[in-house]
Amino acid sequence: MIILAASISIAKAILFIGIALIAGGIASYFAWNVILRNRKLTLIREAETEGEAIKRDKMLQAKEKFLQLKSEHEKYINEKNGKINVVENRLNQKEMLLSQKIEEQQRTRNELEAIRENMNTQLGLLDKRSEEVEKMHRQQVEQLEAISGLSAEEAKNQLIESLREEAKSHAISYVNEIMDEAKMTATREAKKIVIESIQRVASETAIENSITVFNIESDEIKGRIIGREGRNIRALEAVTGVEIIVDDTPEAIILSAFDPVRREIARLSLHQLVTDGRIHPARIEEIVEKVRKQVEEEIVEVGKRTTIDLGIHGLHPELVRLVGKMKYRSSYGQNLLQHSREVANLCAIMASEIGLNAKFAKRAGLLHDIGKVPDDEPELPHAIFGMKLAEKYKEKAEICNAIGAHHDEVEMTTLIAPIVQVCDAISGARPGARREVVESYIKRLKDLESLALSFPGVMKTYAIQAGRELRVIVGSEKVSDQEADKLSFEIAKRIQDEMTYPGQVKITVIRETRAVSYAK
Repeated sequence: MIILAASISIAKAILFIGIALIAGGIASYFAWNVILRNRKLTLIREAETEGEAIKRDKMLQAKEKFLQLKSEHEKYINEKNGKINVVENRLNQKEMLLSQKIEEQQRTRNELEAIRENMNTQLGLLDKRSEEVEKMHRQQVEQLEAISGLSAEEAKNQLIESLREEAKSHAISYVNEIMDEAKMTATREAKKIVIESIQRVASETAIENSITVFNIESDEIKGRIIGREGRNIRALEAVTGVEIIVDDTPEAIILSAFDPVRREIARLSLHQLVTDGRIHPARIEEIVEKVRKQVEEEIVEVGKRTTIDLGIHGLHPELVRLVGKMKYRSSYGQNLLQHSREVANLCAIMASEIGLNAKFAKRAGLLHDIGKVPDDEPELPHAIFGMKLAEKYKEKAEICNAIGAHHDEVEMTTLIAPIVQVCDAISGARPGARREVVESYIKRLKDLESLALSFPGVMKTYAIQAGRELRVIVGSEKVSDQEADKLSFEIAKRIQDEMTYPGQVKITVIRETRAVSYAK
């Protein structure tokens, strides 16, 4: 019983505690509702306040934007109005000018009308005067007919007949004078006709120049010829002595050098290199050397063919080679081989006419300019040097004398000598056969190369760019880098002191060292 009463007391206590807790929770719930309601009202008021502030800011921004747009629009309108005013002013000025021109045209038209009326008036007066003159002429003719007893037609016929007889007598006298003058000048005219015939029959000569055009299939080959950083084109220019000009000319490369042999070697070498496709410095040197040998063989072949065509036999092989070399030389712009062949034929014809040995004359005519194509450059005149070459290779004395005397450098001792001199003059004096400017230009370039070649240590010299640049190749074992600078200065000083040339000449001294080994 006691335990039961205690349990009931505990249960009641727990019940009271639960009721108290429930009552406290309800009170807390109502209190939190009040707090949350107040917080909500506060947030709403703050949001309304912030919204009003944002609204005012947006209104201010909109107002500023409106004012800015209004200002820009007014500015744009003002600019347009200004341009319109300028155009209106121009139109007004043009309208004034047109009005002035119209007024001037109107005045001019009025003046022209006045002039036309004046001209018509004057023409009317002229017509009247012409009628009066015609009337007076008829009256005078009638008076003359009455006086002479002849009609105008009869008088005219008599006058024509008398004039015909007078003209016939004058014509007969004039014809007799012409016939007498023709008889006096017949011999002179005959000589003139003979000379003109020689000029017309003379063989064709090729005028040499200083460039050769090398044609290529496409412009892509130009890049291969130039090579990386220009090494291929430099190697070609160094080994051939020819300036290679690669410009915008489509499908063409220009080879420039005063020596035709060099140009021919460069042209054939380029042809082989482009055909083969392998273009590099070592290959270039190999091909150029091979082509140089081929050209030498071609020169000998040309010499042999020339002597066979002319019927000249027994020439020394060296003279035959020099004759072939004439193909690549010119004399005052006239191809030397064609000139020598022409002189040889003329000499044979002239010697036959006067009863001399035609074969000797033809031989002397072919060899008369042999002194212009030596391998080295002598100080002697070409006639004397050619005579010495002929003596060296056992030519007959009369032929040697004809060669040396064709420019009166030695005394003529045979009858063939004046024939060679005359035929040389006939061939060279034809209109258009020679060109002095080219010969002097080539001589200046040769002198330029010879001057540089006279310095010690110099191996090769090439005048390029029409004589505006001189490339000097020296031996690396004979000339140091410091001496190369000095050599360039000394050559330039000597050219400046001893030669006459247009513009300036650039002297480039090239010194290179090569190491060559063979793998076996």
